[in-house]
Amino acid sequence: MYEYFEGTITKVAPSYLVVDVGGVGYKVYSPAPLSYQEGQTARVYIEQIVRDTGITLYGFASQDDKELFLKLLSVSGIGPKSALAIMAAEDSNSLAGAIERGEVTYLTRFPGVGKKTASQIVLDLKGKLGDFVQKVDRQDKEEITPALNDALLALLALGYTQKEVNRITPKLEKQDAQTAEQYIKKGLALLLKK
Repeated sequence: MYEYFEGTITKVAPSYLVVDVGGVGYKVYSPAPLSYQEGQTARVYIEQIVRDTGITLYGFASQDDKELFLKLLSVSGIGPKSALAIMAAEDSNSLAGAIERGEVTYLTRFPGVGKKTASQIVLDLKGKLGDFVQKVDRQDKEEITPALNDALLALLALGYTQKEVNRITPKLEKQDAQTAEQYIKKGLALLLKK
């Protein structure tokens, strides 16, 4: 029923946020509520799910994230809470890429996803996320220099998650670093600052 809400974020909690739209506060469950700040004006893409137990709103930072959520819901055995937990544990780009490559073992690391469910996700969605993955690959290739790419891979090798690295990538793109080593130093400073 809703496409998106545009309003003020009045509350940020670990699993949800409250968006004030015209004086009405909507409680919206999100895979990344902590990426918002209280008092911020934001557009949140909404999916409304009606069940016997109530009506729940799920919100996403982009239309692509909302579409990925809906694709996860189409998988047998994946409900809204499971889909949200999977998306919260990893960034959408890596998740879509893993599904397209059929990486069942990678998918089993998400909360509540065993080998059977991971296989079902691959079976149901492999080949259906190609446009999403190609769009992300095109954007990545246009924006990231070879030195920055090497630095990002090094940060992942040091044990940082893909989500943490993705969070600092836009800041690193704006840096005037020339070598991978310079990017790594700046990246570590950003990651340690939090």
